[in-house]
Amino acid sequence: MEYPLIFGFVWALMLIIKADATRVHGVRGIAINQESGFDENYVVTWGQDHVLKSNQGKEVQLTMDYFSGSGFESKNHYGSGFFQMRIKVFGNNSSGVVTAFYLTSKGDTHDEVDFEFLGNVEGKSITLQKNVYTEGRGNREQRFDLWFDPTIDFHTYGILWNPYHIVFYVDSIPIRVFNNNTSNGVNYPSKPMQVVSSLWNGENWATDGGKTKINWTYAPFKAHFQGFSDSGCHVDDPRNNSKACGSSIYWWNTMMLSIFEQKVYKTVREKYMNYDYCSDQARFSVLPSECRYN
Repeated sequence: MEYPLIFGFVWALMLIIKADATRVHGVRGIAINQESGFDENYVVTWGQDHVLKSNQGKEVQLTMDYFSGSGFESKNHYGSGFFQMRIKVFGNNSSGVVTAFYLTSKGDTHDEVDFEFLGNVEGKSITLQKNVYTEGRGNREQRFDLWFDPTIDFHTYGILWNPYHIVFYVDSIPIRVFNNNTSNGVNYPSKPMQVVSSLWNGENWATDGGKTKINWTYAPFKAHFQGFSDSGCHVDDPRNNSKACGSSIYWWNTMMLSIFEQKVYKTVREKYMNYDYCSDQARFSVLPSECRYN
């Protein structure tokens, strides 16, 4: 991909969108020096000996080798919020390796909203996949070729979840919207969810549909994370429940895409989206009902 040729175009869009978001919503980005340390809001959940904290807990490195991957999750459960994390993924022959940042509830009928970076062989771009689960059912994948190399530096990935829609952001640019259409019989994530990040073995499906496996000679694989502050409505707080988390007292519940953001959203999807389940008629003889509304 010709990153330098398109970077200037997208960088200009980013500057305009950030100014627009600050003006309209009061949204701020991630300022690492002002961020909370990892231990304040997060806990390591698996692969404890594959997790390294640095910069006074402002950065975490997850590692995966042949024996184990690793992951962490938020201490709190949320009913709404705007969740952001800065991520830099592994970049040298990472086929089959999945780096994930997502919201999820627990159980067989879980809700989930996720970013997944799907590794690739050297010379081929890493794919960013997004999915939405409701009542334990996913199969709502959209995939993007990014306009930058996510292995070189940190970039900010965000999930807005409020009563009206879920919006996926990359460096403040909206790239996917999943609207709340429960009035039309479409399920919408509503269970209390935690923020989770992980690095794991997805070689059975992640690259070329599982045809290209992990090359373990390039292990250990590493992913880096920053931005551990809390911008969500706690449902573990007895004073709050999922319904209360929809209140307009929380600034993220007033966030809607501005006219300019809507134009950028359309442009970015036209240029960089390489798969949309709502266009896959070979996979779905009848397209999922939400495809009419999103």
